[in-house]
Amino acid sequence: MTDISLIMILILCLYTVIGVLDQISIQIGVYTPLFAATITGALLGNVELGLSVGATLQLMTLGVATYGGASVPDYLSGAIMGTAYAIISGEGAEYGIALAVPIGLLLTQLDIIGRMANSFFQHYAERCAEKNDINGVELANKLGMIPWILSRVIPVFVGLLFGQAVVNSINSFIPVWFMSGLKAAGAILPALGMAILMRYLPLKKYWPFFVIGFVFMAYFSKTFSILGVALIGLAMAGLYLTFGQNLEASSHNEERKDSVNNQIVNESDELYADEEVEFND
Repeated sequence: MTDISLIMILILCLYTVIGVLDQISIQIGVYTPLFAATITGALLGNVELGLSVGATLQLMTLGVATYGGASVPDYLSGAIMGTAYAIISGEGAEYGIALAVPIGLLLTQLDIIGRMANSFFQHYAERCAEKNDINGVELANKLGMIPWILSRVIPVFVGLLFGQAVVNSINSFIPVWFMSGLKAAGAILPALGMAILMRYLPLKKYWPFFVIGFVFMAYFSKTFSILGVALIGLAMAGLYLTFGQNLEASSHNEERKDSVNNQIVNESDELYADEEVEFND
């Protein structure tokens, strides 16, 4: 069992700051659990464990976004602390995943506090806007980042600073059976993430591609790697875009022609019916 140096803690806190700024601005991906856990694992000497924790947590975040005043679990901080605790304890990725999820859920409360504090600066920005004070608006928006950053950095710093004590406390007070349950839950989370992903995929339309990929990975995993299956999927997507859309377009054109022809026939029948009525009159 190892401890984390103060310099490493400060580096991870700096990364947390960068992640928060990325999350509330350009969103290139630094704030995602996959990046956070992988960077944490690389800094602490276990990239593979960081990738395992980050990839699983990334599946949990699919389809989850914050709009307006809505708060979501803080998976950025959870990924960093969960990966660090897993490396400190030596218990493996399941241990880190099982801790990262409740940490992210608990830190939602700090996210709410950060948003409430940010509203103060936003009201100040509104007053500056009414006075046409552009500099004041810019300053208020910059200061509004501080509560967001502190709501993530403080728990990460405290959690990593007392990481050894936290892990010892967890291992001492939590029964073995409960910890085994947490590890089992951590092992199940990837399946839950896949279920969430499938919920947002258009499987009703593209289910053959899903079946083909599943068969390759389930029955030919010794022959095909994940990269190989991904390249096959890329090739099939290219074939679909090249030929499938043309077939759909042809089908739509045929349906349109049939619709136009039926409309012409109906109009002709109505015209003949009108002429017949006039002739009888």
